Amino acid sequence: MLTEEQLIQVRRHLHEIPELALHEFQTHDYLLKVIHGFNQDRLEILVPEKLPTAILVLVHGSAPQRTIGYRTDIDALPVEEQTGLPYASHHPGVMHACGHDIHMTVALGVLSYFSDHQPKDNLLFFFQPAEESDYGGKRAYEDGVFTGKWRPDEFYGLHDNPDLPAGAIGCRMGTLFAGTTEVNIDLEGKGGHAAYPQDANDTVVAAASLIMQVQTVISRSIDPIQSGVITLGKIQGGSIRNVIAGHTRIEGTIRGLTQTMIQKIDHRLEEICKGIGASFNMEVKLELNQGGYWPVENNPALTKNFIDYMQQAPDVNFIETASAMTGEDFGFLLAQFPGTMFWLGVDDDSQLHSATLTPKESAIQKGVDAITGFLTHRMQEN
Repeated sequence: MLTEEQLIQVRRHLHEIPELALHEFQTHDYLLKVIHGFNQDRLEILVPEKLPTAILVLVHGSAPQRTIGYRTDIDALPVEEQTGLPYASHHPGVMHACGHDIHMTVALGVLSYFSDHQPKDNLLFFFQPAEESDYGGKRAYEDGVFTGKWRPDEFYGLHDNPDLPAGAIGCRMGTLFAGTTEVNIDLEGKGGHAAYPQDANDTVVAAASLIMQVQTVISRSIDPIQSGVITLGKIQGGSIRNVIAGHTRIEGTIRGLTQTMIQKIDHRLEEICKGIGASFNMEVKLELNQGGYWPVENNPALTKNFIDYMQQAPDVNFIETASAMTGEDFGFLLAQFPGTMFWLGVDDDSQLHSATLTPKESAIQKGVDAITGFLTHRMQEN
C-alpha cells in the first residue's frame, strides 16, 4: 500500500510528464509500472486494443455481488506551465492544469489499498485517456470496453476543486457538471469593395445580427428557474478595413444542466441560423458537436448513499456544492451506468485550466482515505 510520501512522489512525477489526449504513452507506461508494483494476487489488467493509452484494472472480490467502477482521467492541457515548481512540466506547452495528476494519484492510492485488502465486491479501475478532448469515455464505451467482467454495475469518479479546502469532499444531488455542445457557424456571402456595398453581401453585418439574436435564447426561450449558457467566444471575418467580408466564422459553446435543456438550446440556434440565412440571402452553415460532454447527472439513490456516508464519516469534511457550468467527459458514462461524481478540494488561489494551478498535496491522502472508506461501506450493503 502506498504511503502518503510515496503518493506525493508519484503525483510529482506524473506532473512532470503531462501529455495531450490520446497521446498519453509515457503516462500510461508509468501508471502500469506503479500498478505492477502492487500485490498482483487479485488484480487483472486490461489495455484495450482500440484505446491503447487506457488501462483497466479489475480487483477480484472475495464474495462479489456487484462490480463497482472507479474512473480517473489521465490527459493534460495545451498550457505553458508558470508555477515555478521544481517538478514542473518537462513537456513545453503541456501541463496538468486541470489536476488530473491529482486524480490519477488518488486512484492509485485507492487501488493500492485494495490490492492489499481484498474487497468483498469486484472493483474496476478505469484510467481514462482523452477527457479534455476527443471524448475518451465515450470512445471506450462505443469500442465495447465495458463488457463481460469489465462492465461496472455503478461508477464513481472525482474532480479536484481549488475553491474547496484541501481534502474536503463536495457533492450534490442532481447535476454536478453541465453538458456542452461545441458550436461552429460559417456565413457565406459575397465579398466586395467597401465603397460598393450594393454589389456585395456582407457576412460581418449578418454575423453581428446573428450574435445579437442568440443573446435572447437564454433570456426568452429558457425557463429562468433552470440554467443554460451560450458563449460565442470567437468571430473571424474579413482581411482589411476597406473590403467587405464574403465569409465569417463564429465559434462558441452551449452549456446546460440537462441533456433536454441542451437539445432545446441547440434547436433554437438552428432556427436562428436558418432565419439569418433567409434574411440576409446567404448560406449559414451550423455545426453542433455534442461529442461526449453530456451533463454529469448523479444517480439519486447512489448519490444519497454517498452523501450520507461522507456526512457521517468522522474524518471527512463534506461540503454540499452547487452545480458547475464546466463540462466533464464522465457525464457520458453516467448516462450509461448509474453512479456519482464528486469534488475533492485542493485549496488553491488559481483556477482550473490556469498556468499557475498548484493543488495542495495534502488533499491526496485525505481523498484516498475518504474513498476507500466509502467503497468499503458500499460493499457492506446488499
